[in-house]
Amino acid sequence: MKTNVKKELLGHIFLILSLIICLWPIIFLLSASFKDLNQIFQYPLNPLPENPTWANYTTVLERFPIFQFTGNTFFIAITVTLFKIITSLLAGFGFVYYRFKGREFLFNSMVLTFFIPMSVLIMPNYLLISSIGLLDTAFGVILVEMVDGMGIFLMRQTMRSIPKSIFESAILEGASPLYILWHIIMPLVRPSIISISIMFFINAWNEYFWPLLILKSKSEYTLALALPMFISAEGGSEWGLAMALAVLTSLLPFILFIICQKYILNTFIQAGVKG
Repeated sequence: MKTNVKKELLGHIFLILSLIICLWPIIFLLSASFKDLNQIFQYPLNPLPENPTWANYTTVLERFPIFQFTGNTFFIAITVTLFKIITSLLAGFGFVYYRFKGREFLFNSMVLTFFIPMSVLIMPNYLLISSIGLLDTAFGVILVEMVDGMGIFLMRQTMRSIPKSIFESAILEGASPLYILWHIIMPLVRPSIISISIMFFINAWNEYFWPLLILKSKSEYTLALALPMFISAEGGSEWGLAMALAVLTSLLPFILFIICQKYILNTFIQAGVKG
C-alpha cells in the first residue's frame, strides 16, 4: 500500500511540475504585461508584479490600430470557419448516408491530407492565388482554407452515431436531403458543430505563415502579422508593450476555448469511439 501511495504521490508531483512548465509562458506573458521595463529585466522570474500598471495596455491602444487589425483577423477567421463548417457538414453527410463508387477511397484520401506538411502546399497554393489576382487580399488567404480534412473526419464520425433509420424514415416521408440535413441531422450534431467551429476559428485567428505570404499591405494585416511589426517598430526592447499586445491578441480565442472546451473534448471522444 505504501509503495502504491508513493508512486501515486510521485505521479502527481510529476504532473504538477509538467503543468507548471506548460503554463509558465502564459504566466510570464500576463505578469510582464503589468510590469514596467525595469521590473521585467530585474526580476524576470517573479510572476507577481510589484506595482501592477495598466500603462502597457493604454500605450498599446494609443499607438497600435488594434481594432483595424482585429477586424481584418475576425473577417478572415469567421469566413474560413463558416466555409469549413459548411463543407465539413456536406461531406460528412454524404460519406455517412450515401453509398457511391469510390466512397472509401475518397474519404481515406481526405484523411491522408492530415499527413501532408503545409510547406509542401505553400508553392502551388501561392501560384494559384497569384494567377487569379488575389494577392494582398483577404480572399486570397481564405480561398485555400475553405475545406478541412480534419473537420470532415470529425463530422463524419459524429454523424455515424446517428441511426440511419432516422434518415431512411425521413426519405420515405418525402423529405429532401437538404431538409434532412438542416432540420434533423444538424440539431443532433450541434455540439460537434460548435466545437469544430471553435477549433477552426482559433486556427484561422492564429495563422501566420500563409497570411504573411499573401498580405503585403499593412492595412490588410492580421493580428499575427501586426504583432512582430509593432515590436520591431518599438525597437524590439519594449517587452511590456509586446506582452500586453500579445495578451489582447490571444484573449478572444482563449475565452472561446474555455467556454466550449467541453464540446471540443466530447467531439474527439466520439471520433475515437466510432473508429
